[in-house]
Amino acid sequence: MQRKQPHIYVANWFYLSFILATALLHTFNNIAVPVSLFTLKSYSLFSGPQDAMVQWWYGHNAVGFFLTAAFLGMMYYFVPKHAGRPIYSYRLSIVHFWSLSFMYMWVGTHHLHWTALPDWASTLGATFSIMLLLPSWGGMINGIMTLSGAWDKLRTDPIMRFMILALSFYGMSTFEGPMMSLKDVNALSHYTDWTVGHVHSGALGWVAMISFGAMYHMIPKLWNTQMYSIKLINVHFWLATIGVLLYITAMWISGISQGLMWRAFDDFGNLQYSFVESVAAMHPFYAMRAIGGMFYLTGMIIMAYNCYMTIRQGLRAANTATQAAPAAA
Repeated sequence: MQRKQPHIYVANWFYLSFILATALLHTFNNIAVPVSLFTLKSYSLFSGPQDAMVQWWYGHNAVGFFLTAAFLGMMYYFVPKHAGRPIYSYRLSIVHFWSLSFMYMWVGTHHLHWTALPDWASTLGATFSIMLLLPSWGGMINGIMTLSGAWDKLRTDPIMRFMILALSFYGMSTFEGPMMSLKDVNALSHYTDWTVGHVHSGALGWVAMISFGAMYHMIPKLWNTQMYSIKLINVHFWLATIGVLLYITAMWISGISQGLMWRAFDDFGNLQYSFVESVAAMHPFYAMRAIGGMFYLTGMIIMAYNCYMTIRQGLRAANTATQAAPAAA
């Protein structure tokens, strides 16, 4: 409030919206009516379809403002910083912020197609979900185009590869989300592993990858040293990439198979498969997901070791410099 600089960079706007919106969502989602003045028991203010609407207003916007806005703030700072170039279009980043903040608030009801929710409410959620594709892809393009004229960095810098891959997954998952909000697609995808695949393409592909890139950029600077091993960062990059691709591909195949099996009828109009049969059919895809998860986890263990050795290297150098100072004096 007392800042001297009138301009606030867009990354801070994303962080501000994440903090305020998450607090707002948590507050309104948890409004309850106490039974009496002297008991701890209380009931939710909302019930029935209204409760479902509020739950998904909270649930989807928690994803929107925690797992999207917060990490977009990270992207808008670290991608230009690490690339050593200004953001491709500052104007586009402002449009991205305001349109994302406005549209995200309306899309939660796309989780409630084919339920007791009024049809107009779920249609409104689907409409805003489709509109959300524009600012999302605008932000992705803005981040990727920041590397214009510096694409050679991708050949030599694995940290930059993490950041660009994260933006690619951001673009993919923000295309997939609006597509799954369409009622005809949702009729097949809802309650299946396809939703799990979609969530993890965002969580493991976008959120985690941009975090890895940011940490690899930041840790050497905090301890005034170089990364212990660039080769290990490369190994982590490929393990994470292969792991997330195995994971989400398994969930896509599993989810679409589930949806088709649950909708299949025999010649007499009875369900062709029992639920247990659909679970048994998913076994190879769950094994594939486990293998992908092991790749991803191994990469994170390598990252933890690399960061630990980097910090240790920085502390050792600092201690050596401190001990050398009195001797020089």
